[in-house]
Amino acid sequence: MEPIPKSGLHYPNRFARITLEALEEVMGKNGLNAILNLAHLPNLIDNYPPANLEKQFDFSDYTMTSLALEEMYGPRGGRGLAKRAGRATFSDALRNFGAMAGAGDLAFKVLPLGAKLKIGLNAMAQIFSQISDQKSTVEEYDTEFHYVIHACPVCQGRHSEDKPVCYIAAGLLEEGLKWLSGGREFDVKETECKACGAEVCRFVIQKEPIS
Repeated sequence: MEPIPKSGLHYPNRFARITLEALEEVMGKNGLNAILNLAHLPNLIDNYPPANLEKQFDFSDYTMTSLALEEMYGPRGGRGLAKRAGRATFSDALRNFGAMAGAGDLAFKVLPLGAKLKIGLNAMAQIFSQISDQKSTVEEYDTEFHYVIHACPVCQGRHSEDKPVCYIAAGLLEEGLKWLSGGREFDVKETECKACGAEVCRFVIQKEPIS
């Protein structure tokens, strides 16, 4: 597996640390060490990024971690692990952060579901755009929202895939929607991916929950 050149685009250290800790919890320290070696990131073994919001974790390193999961566990196994890491990133890093913190207030809880999703998704996009180089926007249509990532940390440097690969981002969105809606599950489908040659990574979210 060839290393991906550094992008000069960065994720907050804390978010990268939470992703690595979530993977370690699932596969154990030895399993994660094997992933980091495969990803050409041995410098991170027993040396996770600090728990701060400095933009220092390169998108390419985040992508290499995701790619190594697919390489070692296969597409299906890697997808499950990546989604789990994405869910943990929302729960541990984003849920009580900035604009998202207000989603726990009573005034938010009594809003109609559609309004909750609109406010929450836009808050998530705003947070990522402010604290990282992941620029995100939200588009609303009659029956769905589109969460659009213009600079993606999950597929940086991947250009020849035949299907979308941003499972960490999908897991983060799924967990965010579940929390915003009070426990409901939503269908989140990546329909465009920069790794497949698209201009953006686009996630289509149906407004009606599936459970």
